[in-house]
This record gives sequence, C-alpha cells and structure tokens, in this order.
Amino acid sequence: MFVRQTVVNHVDAATLRPLAEIEPNLVLVFAAPRFFTAPDFAEQLTAAFPAARRVAVSTAGEISSKGVSEDSAVISAIRFERTPFRVVATDIAGMADSTAAGRRLAEQLQAPDLKAVILLSQGVAVNGSDLIAGVVEVLGRDIPLTGGLAGDYGAFTQTWTLFDETVSDRMLLAIGLYGAAIEFAHGSFGGWQSFGPARRATRVKGNVLFELDGEPALEIYRRYLGEYAKDLPASGLLFPFAILTDDRQESGLIRTLLSVDESDGSLTLAGDIPPDGFLKLMHASTEALVDGAEAAAEAARDMLEADGQGLALLVSCIGRKLVMGDRVDEEVEAVGAVFGQGCQLTGFYSNGEISPFIESTDCKLHNQTMTITYLREKD
Repeated sequence: MFVRQTVVNHVDAATLRPLAEIEPNLVLVFAAPRFFTAPDFAEQLTAAFPAARRVAVSTAGEISSKGVSEDSAVISAIRFERTPFRVVATDIAGMADSTAAGRRLAEQLQAPDLKAVILLSQGVAVNGSDLIAGVVEVLGRDIPLTGGLAGDYGAFTQTWTLFDETVSDRMLLAIGLYGAAIEFAHGSFGGWQSFGPARRATRVKGNVLFELDGEPALEIYRRYLGEYAKDLPASGLLFPFAILTDDRQESGLIRTLLSVDESDGSLTLAGDIPPDGFLKLMHASTEALVDGAEAAAEAARDMLEADGQGLALLVSCIGRKLVMGDRVDEEVEAVGAVFGQGCQLTGFYSNGEISPFIESTDCKLHNQTMTITYLREKD
C-alpha cells in the first residue's frame, strides 16, 4: 500500500502530477465546500487520475499530516497492492429515506470476503443513525463500519460529495474493502465531561427532542447555557448531550445540537435520541479533547499493534474544532505522535462521525468525537 498526499488551495495539473506518479487506484479528497461548486473540480481530478476511483467530501476543516487547514483540499492518492475495493453510491430523497439509502449502499457491497466499509455521506438531509441501521441490516454487525457526514463549516445548510465525475449535494458513498491483505482498525473517544442532573427525554420523535422531564427542551437548554443562549443554535456546538444508559451511566454516545424551533420549544440533534432515555449536558476543555484524540489513536494502534506505516483517516466533529480554536492542531498532532511519521494522516471536521465503539464492531453515529480508521496492507 502506497500513499502520497498534498494540501492545496487550487486543484490543477501541476499540483496533482506528483500524486499521479504512484499510479493510485483510489484518490480521497477532503475539501472546503467552494471546491465542489468550481466548474472544473471533477474534470481536473479525472484528468490527473483517469485510472483511479475518485471520492471527495466537503468539510468543516481539513486534516492532513501537516495539521488542520481551512479553505483547502487535502488530496491523498492511494495504491492498494493486494486489496480489492469497491466504491458505491446512492442519492438520498430526504431524512425519511436514510434507512433505505443505507440498505441500497450495503446491497451493492455484499460479498463473502468483505472486510470493512468506509461510509461517507452528505451531512445535512440525512439521519446518520438510520443510515447506519440500514447498512447494518444488510451486512450484519460483524463488518466494521467507519466514516463520517460531510461538513460545511458549521452552516448546516448544504454539503457535497463527489464520485468520479459526479458532484452532488444528495449523494451518499461507501467504500468496501475486501480480502485478507487489508488490515483495518478503529478508535473513538470524546473527552467531554457531563454536568448537571440526568433528565428524561419525555417527548421525542427520532432526532427531535421536544421535552425533558415534561418541560420544553429548549427552555431547559437555555437555562443551562446562560449567556451562551443568545448565540443559539451556533453555541449549541459547545454544549452537546450525553446519552445515558437506563441506569443513568454514560454510554459513550454524544449528540450535538443542529437547530432549535422556537414555535414548539424543540431541539433537533444530529442523531436519534432514545425515547424515555436519560440525557446530560456536556462541556469540554482543549486539554481534555486532545487527551481524547490521543486515546482514540492508541485504541486504533493497539488493535493491530501498528508499526507506524499505513493511512489513518481522522474524522472529528466541528464542535471540537470550535472549542479548541487556535489550538485545534494539537489533537491532530497527538494522533500523529501515536502513529509516527511513517503513517499518513488524512480526514476532516464533520457533521457526524461513524465508528464502532472500542473493541467492538457495533457501529454508532457519534457527535463531538474524534474517530480514527487505520489501514495498512499485510506484507
């Protein structure tokens, strides 16, 4: 497996030529939304890599071995030597189509030697929890599933994906990896701390939270946020919810606020909420988030006893980026230190992260989490 990477502000033949020299068969691009509206974006990638499958996702910040960048494109050219792979796509009709869209992707990937799946979805008109459920319904729980939802720098209005010559704001993509040569590991960790009492979600519909302990959810949320409430919904990225177990212990799942509805006092979160389940508010410091990224990297490394070679795909939440501000590079540096200089880093800040829990293949939609997918081929 060979990987070569560049970070650019403009995609043209000169910047892509060094990547084409390794004759990649897969090209991964994580780029600012403006690239996807440029008329020649897909054409430039096609001209540079005509023999490769080309996959791109819009972001809320780009991650590379150099750190975190904005308004850029991180382009990773990959040549698998012994690993068959397949890229599949489907358009989504809206939130209600999420489960069916997951099934459509999975049905195109089914095969006895399927080893793992990387799911890259548009990030606004989709219920990530239902999308995952659709994939798992077809493939089962033994196939690890990682990836993330596209971003648009926190606007939550329009996100993009690209597959070969097609650019779309409705397309979902999945990469299936096959055979015995590929080694696939994953890790996820938050670093957020809960505060306040556990409250029951007394009225819920999917990912819309109407009531907590019988009161309008928005009213309670505003009380906790204090002066931050005036900046809703944007400030909600700083105060996600922890999903608790039935005995009110933290489950490891976090849910980010997407929007508020003044008319009915509801909160729309980036993932399903268990009806009658318990929630707590959360906050974080930069140090805790950096420690969480390091823990996610160590979990992925330890699954394979990684030797520092290969590719690490990092998908981190836009909310983490907002909390860390100018220190956001520190979480990427922490991951790089765990894997070493021989491992290329790529990825993006997202509207939702997809990963199993540590030491499990049970996949969930995460928010406010650093998730890491580590790939290498056996010698």
